[in-house]
Amino acid sequence: MIWRGATALAGSALRLAAPFSGPDLHERLALTGPEVIPGGIWLHAASVGELNSAQVLIESLAGELPLTVTTNSRTGRALARKLGYGAVLAPLDVPQVLERFLHRVEPSVLVTVENELWPNRSAQADARGVAQVVVGARISARSAARWAKVPGLIHPMLARLSALSAQDAGSEERLLQLGLQPQAVCARLNLKLLGPARVQPGPDGPGRALTVLAASTHEGEDELVVDAYLAARQAVPALRLILAPRHPERGDAVAAILKQRGLDFVRRSQGGGPEAAVLLADTLGEMADWYRSAGICITCGSYSDRGGHTPWEPAAWRCAILHGPDVANHAADYADLDAAGAAMAASGPDLAQALTRLARDPETQRRMGKLARDQLLARAGDPAPLLRRIMDLARGRLA
Repeated sequence: MIWRGATALAGSALRLAAPFSGPDLHERLALTGPEVIPGGIWLHAASVGELNSAQVLIESLAGELPLTVTTNSRTGRALARKLGYGAVLAPLDVPQVLERFLHRVEPSVLVTVENELWPNRSAQADARGVAQVVVGARISARSAARWAKVPGLIHPMLARLSALSAQDAGSEERLLQLGLQPQAVCARLNLKLLGPARVQPGPDGPGRALTVLAASTHEGEDELVVDAYLAARQAVPALRLILAPRHPERGDAVAAILKQRGLDFVRRSQGGGPEAAVLLADTLGEMADWYRSAGICITCGSYSDRGGHTPWEPAAWRCAILHGPDVANHAADYADLDAAGAAMAASGPDLAQALTRLARDPETQRRMGKLARDQLLARAGDPAPLLRRIMDLARGRLA
């Protein structure tokens, strides 16, 4: 979590205002703002990333009380509005500005997503009896050491929190040392995993155990996957392949590779479906269908220099996961999944053997898929207690 250094707070507030002018600057100064029903929830998310990560929580809160969303960026505001929420640019951390904003919105609870505490916002909300909650909090050891030098600033902000859910145990402990009250600590949540954890896979369809998905391939990986598939198909003739390039515009290039290997295939962009022996999934927005269809998933980006893609989407669908050696983007996740027997590293020469073993052993496939989903659910956490805590705080303020 990037907690802003004490000496830079005032300058940061001014810099946040600098890129804006006209109506946008008026929003930042709280001279204009949303027409709201008083007593709702003020949810602050810095920008698009935070909004996306907290989408499950936001949807749940919006279904209970009026919701006003603030962001620091125009792109964040645009996304919030696209999702159907009343959204404005966040008020600057200046007392008079905050007074205007709070007078207009009259929130019962302020929910901050992940990454920002501001001293004036904290003090002004507290003075008006607004409960304050942080979700998905994280703070590095380095940031904690800097904040420890200014306890008079960080301690009051943390002490005012009615609830905080950290992303990890280290962040939680560091925040307690800096002034967070033990009674405010809620169960840890990984916001980014709540979306995948919400997936309901359902029963396996026919042929799933004999279907392999190569998810999000990059240039240079398609050949490796196709050759491994062809080798495995020698041993398991009924084996099917769904090849999903990361960038669908590569569809023609991938189709040329399939033709060079002499494979009969269909293209999703031309109406083909997963019942084919080989499907080139050269479209966007249908990955859930491919995860649902495949019992084995090769997570790509891991056979090139891209650092690998997330394992949690295939885990959500109970796929047995195979991956290459380059998983730097999610190293700890893959290490845990490998150790639990939920995923398996299979480098180029070993990939065909791994595919063959799993295709011949659907029980191992299912066991790996269940273990992967169990890991996902454990890491994501259950948001229900935190949501109840927020709603209890809101109703307590409204009573």
